[in-house]
Amino acid sequence: MSLCAFLGNVTLRPPVPAPYGGAQRSGKAARPHWARLLALALLGLFALAAPALAAPLRLVAFGDSLTAGYGLPANQSFPARLQAALTKAGHDVLIENAGVSGDTTSAGLARLDWSVPEGTDGVILELGANDALRGLDPSIPEKSLDALLARLKARGIPVLLAGMLAPPNLGQAYGERFNGIYGRLAATYDVPLYPFFLDGVAGHPNLVQPDGLHPTAQGVDVIVTRIQPAVEAFLAQIKARKNG
Repeated sequence: MSLCAFLGNVTLRPPVPAPYGGAQRSGKAARPHWARLLALALLGLFALAAPALAAPLRLVAFGDSLTAGYGLPANQSFPARLQAALTKAGHDVLIENAGVSGDTTSAGLARLDWSVPEGTDGVILELGANDALRGLDPSIPEKSLDALLARLKARGIPVLLAGMLAPPNLGQAYGERFNGIYGRLAATYDVPLYPFFLDGVAGHPNLVQPDGLHPTAQGVDVIVTRIQPAVEAFLAQIKARKNG
């Protein structure tokens, strides 16, 4: 019988008074009282333990304007929409939006420690688009991303690395140098890689804002739909690590 069923079947009765100061009568009448007290005590212990057991996984979406939700209401940003999709799929997770518009990989490195607080269970790392748009030498974002991954690893925080592709107008040689950064670093640090954050959105005018760069709300939903399987696999890795 379950604890709840047991509680429902037990009737609380006061102890049987002892006759004329004598010893309390033992027997069946006294047992339900003590049994219920014991069951209530156990239920209280379970209730105290429940919040710790049910604590959601805490992720930080760490990136630039593509993460921050440039030009969109807060509830349409990538972290908010991803959290909603994961919750609908049955995952207990909270995702903090640590996106800052205009951030390069170097700027992200400079704010890493205060943007990713203690207690973070995992980071979705999305940076590099602004480095490419500025035409920075690919060695610069590679060095910064390397340092970001190294520092998160030192803190024991798992990472899902979201890759970026260089704009085609920068030329094939630049693209080859830049685009290879993410695969190399994912292999070096043994972290999962989602190859292109804007997959399914880049090059689709109906899914980007008038600037031609930032996704619309519909574009964010496309990103979320495509990256969700990778994030769910990432959550499974985090849970296995926490339970191991």
